[in-house]
This record gives sequence, structure tokens and C-alpha cells, in this order.
Amino acid sequence: MNQLLKRKSKGDMWFDIVNYFMLTIVMLLVLFPLYFVLIASLSDPNLIYSGEVWFFPKGFTLDGYGRIFSDSSIWIGYANSILYAGLGTLIGVAVTVCAAYPLARKGLAGKSAIMWFLLISMFFSGGLIPTYLLIKDLHMLNTIWALVIPGAGGVFNVIIVRTFFQSTIPDEMWEAASIDGCSNTRFFWSIVLPLSKSVIAVMVLYHVVGFWNGFFDALIYLNDENKYPLQLVLRNILVQNQANSGMMIDVESYAAKMRVTELIKYGVIMVSSLPLLILYPFLQKYFVKGVMIGSIKG
Repeated sequence: MNQLLKRKSKGDMWFDIVNYFMLTIVMLLVLFPLYFVLIASLSDPNLIYSGEVWFFPKGFTLDGYGRIFSDSSIWIGYANSILYAGLGTLIGVAVTVCAAYPLARKGLAGKSAIMWFLLISMFFSGGLIPTYLLIKDLHMLNTIWALVIPGAGGVFNVIIVRTFFQSTIPDEMWEAASIDGCSNTRFFWSIVLPLSKSVIAVMVLYHVVGFWNGFFDALIYLNDENKYPLQLVLRNILVQNQANSGMMIDVESYAAKMRVTELIKYGVIMVSSLPLLILYPFLQKYFVKGVMIGSIKG
């Protein structure tokens, strides 16, 4: 019986071959640009310009990384980004889970009206200027709260978590727990949260990536350079080198500066991506399960 189940038809074999071929192509399209940035950050810019760098670094140099890490502001940016990502993720996940759980339960008065209100706010935002004036009136300009509070509760994330709760936490489980004298709070902390590790891991990844890569809010709301996140610090380093290059009159000096700028550009991408590349493998095992269960139903 097992042999019959393992036996595949020609159609199945061709499907597997085409499937593996397409997946391999997609994998290469995703991984090669990142790999090329890595070897380019370690190679001589002249060899990169001449197209000699493809699979291995040539003219090995760490000059780009040396120039990036010699700027003390980058360490301040790292510390700020870790603080913003950690605190923002903690607040964002707490708000998302606490908003999604009641919306997933039966008996919540006005549940449909609340969902419509959330959906409208998802498609029609207030705009940049009204949002800026709101942050200003709340006295959050040039503070950490201007970065972590406005993005704490994403409607799309609330929908994913709500769907996960509806799919995995049936109402019969709550009814059985309530018969045994379990309160709503105890049920949420002792049963719902332990069963929701996968979707919480997905939310952690979403929020960490969002806060880590975000620089536009910091550009708008922060004035103090000591509060800049890493992405804004790296952007300033890159823009500063490009601006200096534009003011060079001597052709050789200008060309040398452009080569350094190119090295810094590749190095900056690796420096900003490294923490997420380290974090992702630890959350990957929860990622597929959490996203799939949370997105099966609308």
C-alpha cells in the first residue's frame, strides 16, 4: 500500500521538476542581489565598475566598513534603533493582540461597527500634515513616542491576529473554561496567549522589521541628532559623502571619492540588514504557520 502511495505518475514527476526549477529560479533572484551586495562591499570599486566582480570578492578591502564604523554617530544610531524597535514592538504587539481578541469573540457589542471603522481608517488616512499637527499638539515632537505610538496598532495586523484567534481558539474552549470558573483575563493569559505563539512571532517580526527599517517618521518628527535611528544616520553618512563628492574640482580626487562612496553604499546596506538577517532564522519556524492560519479567512 505504501509503495502504491509513493509511486508517482509522469504528470506528478513533471510537476515536481517544474516546481523545483521555478523555486530555484525564485530563490536565486532573491538571494543573489543580497550576496552581490556583500561581495561588493568587500571588493575594489574599480573592479565592480569594470564588471569583474560576480561570484567572489576581488581586490579585498574593508575600507568601506572602516569608514562607516569610524563615525561615532553610527553606534548612537544602533542603540536608538534597538530601543525604538524593542519598545515599539512591545507596544505594537500588545495593542494588536488586545484589539484582535475581543473582535474574535462572539457577543462583543458593536463588533461590526468597530470593524468597519478600522477598515475605513486603513484605506483613508489623515495625511501627513494633519498627522504632524496631531503629534505636535500631543507634545510628542522630538520624543521617542512620536516614532513608537502612531504605528502601534496596524489594522492589517489586527485582522490577521483576529482571524488566527477565530480559527484556533473556538468558543467552546472558553465555554468549557468558564464552567470551571475561569475568568476572561485568566483565559486570555493562560490559554489564548500560549496557543498563539506562532502568530505573535509573526507580529514581532513584522513590527521589528518595520521599526528597524523606518526612517521617514524620524526625519519628520525628530530634530535632535542624538535621537536619530540607524537608518537615518546611515542615510546622512551616504548623503554627506555624495555631497562632498559633488564639490570636488580635481578629477582624480573626485573619482577617488566616488569609489569610497560606492564602498560605503554597499557597506551601509549590509550594516543595516545584518540584525534582521540574524533575527529571522529564530522566528522562521513560526512564520509560515502564523501567516497561513491568520490569512486563510477574511
